[in-house]
Amino acid sequence: MLTIRLPLIGSVAAWRAEARRLAAEGVPAEAVRWTQNDDADLFAGDAPRGAPVEIRLTKQALFDIESSLYHRDPERFARAYGLVLRLGRGEIRWGDRADDAIRKLLHQRKEVGRDIHKMHAFVRFNEVTEPGANRRAFAAWFEPDNPITEAAAPFFARRFGDMDWVIATPHLTARFVAGQLTFEETATGARPPEDASHALWRTYYANIFNPARLMPEAMRSEMPKKYWKNLPEARLIPELIRTAPARAAEMQAKLPSIPPAFAAKAIATREALPEGVRPDTFKRHLDACTRCPIGCRATQGVPGEGPMTAPVMIVGEQPGDAEDLAGRPFVGPAGQLFDRCAQAAALPREKTYVTNAVKHFKFTPRGKRRIHQRPDAGEVEICSWWLDLERQWVKPRLILAMGATAALALTGSARDITRRQSTLEATRDGTALLLTTHPSYLLRLPEGAARQDATARFIADLAEAARICT
Repeated sequence: MLTIRLPLIGSVAAWRAEARRLAAEGVPAEAVRWTQNDDADLFAGDAPRGAPVEIRLTKQALFDIESSLYHRDPERFARAYGLVLRLGRGEIRWGDRADDAIRKLLHQRKEVGRDIHKMHAFVRFNEVTEPGANRRAFAAWFEPDNPITEAAAPFFARRFGDMDWVIATPHLTARFVAGQLTFEETATGARPPEDASHALWRTYYANIFNPARLMPEAMRSEMPKKYWKNLPEARLIPELIRTAPARAAEMQAKLPSIPPAFAAKAIATREALPEGVRPDTFKRHLDACTRCPIGCRATQGVPGEGPMTAPVMIVGEQPGDAEDLAGRPFVGPAGQLFDRCAQAAALPREKTYVTNAVKHFKFTPRGKRRIHQRPDAGEVEICSWWLDLERQWVKPRLILAMGATAALALTGSARDITRRQSTLEATRDGTALLLTTHPSYLLRLPEGAARQDATARFIADLAEAARICT
């Protein structure tokens, strides 16, 4: 049995060098004992040699393996060496969680990452600057679950490079002086005394604590109680939790009884509806609509088109880029696909009234392109007034609702569109309504059987609408 003693400081780099040397000499994993102690090994001796192994690791494998070496498990070095040998011989593939050793190592790497995150979040410095010093100096004590000091300290060097500091842990102490980061074994477990900044921090924490949003379980999950003894604000938490209901009730009692001026103006703008809108003035009123943010950004409003005596009203979701520029519904790629499908279903577009649930184009700029965004429920509700006007004028015998937004506007629910497709429902005023998918959904499907099946079902829905109204 060959014993490899790794130093407490720089143990990961030392393991890496030893692992490469041993692999090149063909030393098997079971013949190596890894330790960080100075205890005598009664069974120490030479190890057998075998065929050399060339270590080749992906960046992800190297990151996972070396990160796991900051875990507290005493078997971590042996496990990692065994894995790199097996990887070098091509016996396993990295990331295969069916392998017990890989699964355990990845689990420990995740624990190390979580521990580093908690250290970054919960270290609290005390000022220890001596009179006459050129730089401010701070000290902190932290108790991580794993020996992660070397992995976690560079974050503080980048974040607090303008001051000197010391972070002591039960394993190692990180010292940052004059821009140089060094490590040493921790000599004592004494915590630095509190300073005035702790009292200031507690005052700030108490004032930003919102009792109306108290979630103790989430708080304990994000800030486990084992860290509280090192957090100056922790002593306030029990009292803040105890008094939260009374403080929330007091906040609610102090709320204003009438909305402030800006809220009243917003409500009035939202509820203001134009008077005397007729089919011949519909477009002009749509262009002037600013009742929701969509109308403020679009090029123009897009009214429906078709005969006012049409037995079928086709309701899509919202105009696209092409419709926004043309001012007409269903002239873009989805509209062209709809025309082809309607022709195949013997549903003539010129005998239907075609419109959208939302009358303006909602988009996100991306370079020179405008990417479609789905309207939210509030925007659909605001725009439903325009759709209701069109329905009053046309009085269709059947409405064909295409897509979730149309279903939401006409039935109040956008859920389970796939399950509801091809089914007859009714609008809130009793008009017959047939639900189907939107042509843009068909365009998003990859070429193949799935698109063909979905298109055939869409054409069948159009044919059913034509049959109902003949």
